[in-house]
Amino acid sequence: MIKNIKSKVFILFPDGVGLRNFAFTQFKEIGEQQGFDITYWNNTVFSIEKELGYPELKIESTRIHPKTPVINHARKRVELSLSRKRTQDKVYPTYRFPLRWNSLKNIAKSSFVKFHETFNATPKGWQRLMDQMNSAERSTQRYQEVKAQLEEHRPDLVFCTTQRATQAIAPILAAQDLGIKTACWIYSWDNLPKGMTTIETDYYFVWSELMKSQLLEYYPKTREEQIFVTGTPQFEPHYDDSLLLSRKRYCEQHGLDENKDYICFSGDDTTTSPLDHLYLKDTAEAVQKLNDRGYNIGIIFRPVPVDHSDRYSEILKEFDDIITTIKPLWKPMGEQWNQVMPTKEDFALLVNTCYHCELVVNICSSMVFDFVIHDKPTIYPNYEQPELKKGIRDIGQNYKYVHFRTMPNDAVFWAHKKEDIYTGIKQLLERVVDPVLVCKSWYGIVNKPGFPEKASERIWEVIQKIQKNAI
Repeated sequence: MIKNIKSKVFILFPDGVGLRNFAFTQFKEIGEQQGFDITYWNNTVFSIEKELGYPELKIESTRIHPKTPVINHARKRVELSLSRKRTQDKVYPTYRFPLRWNSLKNIAKSSFVKFHETFNATPKGWQRLMDQMNSAERSTQRYQEVKAQLEEHRPDLVFCTTQRATQAIAPILAAQDLGIKTACWIYSWDNLPKGMTTIETDYYFVWSELMKSQLLEYYPKTREEQIFVTGTPQFEPHYDDSLLLSRKRYCEQHGLDENKDYICFSGDDTTTSPLDHLYLKDTAEAVQKLNDRGYNIGIIFRPVPVDHSDRYSEILKEFDDIITTIKPLWKPMGEQWNQVMPTKEDFALLVNTCYHCELVVNICSSMVFDFVIHDKPTIYPNYEQPELKKGIRDIGQNYKYVHFRTMPNDAVFWAHKKEDIYTGIKQLLERVVDPVLVCKSWYGIVNKPGFPEKASERIWEVIQKIQKNAI
């Protein structure tokens, strides 16, 4: 009798951003139920085997070629320049990170990037940079090591959990050189217009039809039959009622008052919102004013996990009777900022924070979707702080990005001045305005509509078809 041989899939984590989607959800269990042999090919400091008990194969060497970061920076700038020329849209230069000229080494790197952006911003120039980057990575010892791992284990497919990491280049190239099928997950809703794709694979998995059209637009080498719309596992835990705590239990865990109406202020990183602490202060002052008029409101402050600055400390001290900080349950796994890793427990914490808060105040992140799944609205501040100085980025730039162009104007409550935060909290609590239905329609554009909790199942169904050569 011939035994049914399981298809072997390597789930590649070039960095930690894919952990939330593909290790902390039911993704692995669903894949195993469909008959797959799954190994996590792990390039991160997070031990998947130790922390979760899942089979993993560690990539020991994380040293990419010294030329790769600068070539990749040039590649990104060339892509943005091509998009600018093609569309005549001034948004694309705003995606660029500034060049540094403060040392001989940085002058050499920046000159290389600037040369290619200026003189090689053509499809052929882009391809030359991709070829240079791939050639550099193939010359590394790391490439030889990951290739040897693939030769030993011979997976049928390597599924990369993000398209944007330079650490993914060597493993994907090694798989392709050995004739192993490769697939890639487009990590975030804003990545494609930003020129953040560093690898090319046989197949691509995206959140929505919108992202599929963007992938075809920004990467014209890609063919429609390579792209699959599955939705994203990112929001699946919000549909799992078993994660929900009672109001009493949630408040006991975090020292909260059961009788208060809590709103969430979800912090942003220093690049997106460098004066974020001042928007928290404005929110606290609005709540203080409302409480003086008979309301009973508290603020739950959820800082962004990778922000280790002390910029909020004075505001937290000043409004300690209003603001309760509930930090994300991420773990430092090393000394670097990018070695702070999410945990499975943080998913449950986020779900309960969304469920038990009345609304969220946030600068332009996808937290708007986490909350609207629970029928909770969002306030987006969109005004400059008086402290805004030359060299400090205006948050209003964020709302001009391409990924916000699908957004109906009334999907959130806009705070166009400081006083609007007070008005927004008051009107949203009193249900004078309710942007939830409109926001849900936006969510249906950004994510695949219809059973958004089934994204993991759809991904595995496509992988099954790929393995059966049905596609």
